[in-house]
Amino acid sequence: MAGIRDIEVVVFDVLGTLVDEPSGLRAAIREAVPASDDAFVEELFTLWQRHREVEERRIGQGHRAYANTAALDAEAAALVAGRAGLADPAAVARLATAGRRLPPWSDSVACLERLARRFPVLGLSNAGRTALLRLNAHAGLRWHQAMSAEAVGAYKPAPEVYQLAIDTAGCPPDRVLMVAAHAWDLRGAQARGMRTAYVRRPVGDPPTSADAFDRRFDGLDELAVALTEG
Repeated sequence: MAGIRDIEVVVFDVLGTLVDEPSGLRAAIREAVPASDDAFVEELFTLWQRHREVEERRIGQGHRAYANTAALDAEAAALVAGRAGLADPAAVARLATAGRRLPPWSDSVACLERLARRFPVLGLSNAGRTALLRLNAHAGLRWHQAMSAEAVGAYKPAPEVYQLAIDTAGCPPDRVLMVAAHAWDLRGAQARGMRTAYVRRPVGDPPTSADAFDRRFDGLDELAVALTEG
């Protein structure tokens, strides 16, 4: 288990790392606008994602007051509805809650269950409190505790989000392992002194040659073996 010894607490990113956010959003868009072909669904998905990314960045830069993911997703759903000509209020409202119904990756549930028998396991997500609660239930994710960045009114990679996990863990940051499929997320955790493990996902943000994370894995099965059998 070279690189991740002496870990006391394991912290997981959720969106993209444990659940497949893009496929879940695409499915919700297709449900709301069933006549759409693949190209149009992709256009609407890109519109949604770009809005979320831009607004989270504006919040992080201080150009907008904090708004949780429920608010940002409602805005994104309204943009998608306008582009698609969707006028049914109930359909738009359901689309706005798509982030609560994202599918887990095939190895996510088993990994959490395995690690939870050995370590305190925490979730740390940009998803708002209610969205995270509903998402965990839908995807079957089981935690000792799941924390929303909403608690500190910021979005990762803001340092106060990682500090929330460190404070909750109650041990030095170098004994807390942050697991994510996004290199930008791990850089933020690393800057707060946390240990880091990158897990490859089709939708993740892969490391660059300059990144020096403690370990890199092709899937959560490999991570679980390294932590429990290494």
